[in-house]
Amino acid sequence: MSELAALERTYLAPGLPGAPIHREDSEWTPLVDGVEYLQAVDDEVSRTRSGDSLFVVGLQLDPDVDLRGRASDAPGHEPVGALLVAAAARGVDVRVIIAGSVFTGGMPFRFGPFPDNLRTATRLRGWPAPGADPGDPAPLAARVLLDWSGHRLGTNHQKAVVVTNADGLTAFVAGMDIARHRFDGPPHDTMRLGDHPWGWHDAGQRIRGPAARAVWETIRARWREATSLPARPAWVPGQGVVALNPARPATPPDPGPGPETRPIASPGRSLQVMRSYGPWKRHPPSPFGRRRWAYLPERGVREIFATLAAAIDGARRFVYVEDQYFREYPGGDRRYELYGHLRDAAARGVRVLLVGSGVRRPDDVGDGPANTRLPGDIARKVVAPLDDRGRANVALYRIEGVTVHSKIVLVDDRFACLGSANLFSRSMAGTDHELSVAVVDTGEAVRDLRVRLWSDHLRLDPRHPDVARDLGDLDVALGAWRSSWAGAHPRDAAWNAPDGDARRSGVSGAVLVGPPPAAAGP
Repeated sequence: MSELAALERTYLAPGLPGAPIHREDSEWTPLVDGVEYLQAVDDEVSRTRSGDSLFVVGLQLDPDVDLRGRASDAPGHEPVGALLVAAAARGVDVRVIIAGSVFTGGMPFRFGPFPDNLRTATRLRGWPAPGADPGDPAPLAARVLLDWSGHRLGTNHQKAVVVTNADGLTAFVAGMDIARHRFDGPPHDTMRLGDHPWGWHDAGQRIRGPAARAVWETIRARWREATSLPARPAWVPGQGVVALNPARPATPPDPGPGPETRPIASPGRSLQVMRSYGPWKRHPPSPFGRRRWAYLPERGVREIFATLAAAIDGARRFVYVEDQYFREYPGGDRRYELYGHLRDAAARGVRVLLVGSGVRRPDDVGDGPANTRLPGDIARKVVAPLDDRGRANVALYRIEGVTVHSKIVLVDDRFACLGSANLFSRSMAGTDHELSVAVVDTGEAVRDLRVRLWSDHLRLDPRHPDVARDLGDLDVALGAWRSSWAGAHPRDAAWNAPDGDARRSGVSGAVLVGPPPAAAGP
């Protein structure tokens, strides 16, 4: 068995009908933080011409965001709404899907991003083309859909962009939406939260080759399901009653299968594009009505859970997770929780390192005491069942002054998963619809991503040769978080932390949450 085949067998979930493994035929580039990700999207979109395609899927979309971070009064400023309209006006097949709710527009109070999404959709549908005459049809009039299918407690949480241009098909899959505050990068100190510097940490990836075609097919299915939803009215303040979505005959039809995509040689690397969907979609007239999917597998898919469970179960050295929550929310399903897999990994000696937000934003969980102790689900389901030896293998850190919105799992410097799926079971069961990409690599790509992430969180310069050397050595790098984890921890390590804990290193933005795991209780 080849080394790559062995990695696939250890960390991936072969045999998933909707998530085949793309072996050595697709290009994968991780894109860390919004500055890098959004500019990469802009690079592809700016090169679209008549006959090309541009699909955007997200929980939300801010039409006033400039993908290159230019201020509204800066030369060249172009809101993404204008970018989409201009593309459609020049003949690009533009389609936008953002999350809706069966209750959207009919509730007297704010309910998640859905009221804003309805206003965004209405605005984009009426946005005139550059130089248009009064009365000319708006290019996006029937090309922006609110998708309110799925579980009544869930949402369409996938975040992806698919572009075709002269270079072929490119797909972006991420944890971030095109929205305010996402345009950020290290050292995460250019924005403000009250009187304090604040940053937004996120991640995505660019994919080319046959794996990108799998992302196209995911968005294609989403479009077909959204256009199959029945008509519903909604109320927009200042505009009155509007249609939640354009009438079906006006919307563009099925975009068809993804374009043929040539393989791109990627030796030693395999990709798996994975989804989460529950078994039902909502269907009025009752907001609690439901029926089976029309174009998705009838009983849903939990491909992300299957692959992450396999990767954590296959871990030998470490499991590293960046996540928004680290706790359960209504709509979860215990059958699809990953906490037991993390607990079992720690019990057999694997280092389990969890990294989350250290500040409060609307997307965070708690502030003050809530961010200085282990979340209840981690304490009860991971730490409490372990003996002292196992507890010493678990640590959860918060990054000071930063909202950690990324959804990343790294294992053993061989496996990476990036996308929209949070760790909680809402994402794993398909209550929230998700899209993530798993990678196994025999080379240094996953290690390099880890070094980049850890140097950011530990406030180190990855360009410094000592940092690259020490963080590149896994034995040394684990000791940056807890000295007992280091197989070797030289006195001249770049972060100079002889006491071992990152919270006391003096250069770190990472703060250990709660008591040491050996003393943690339920």
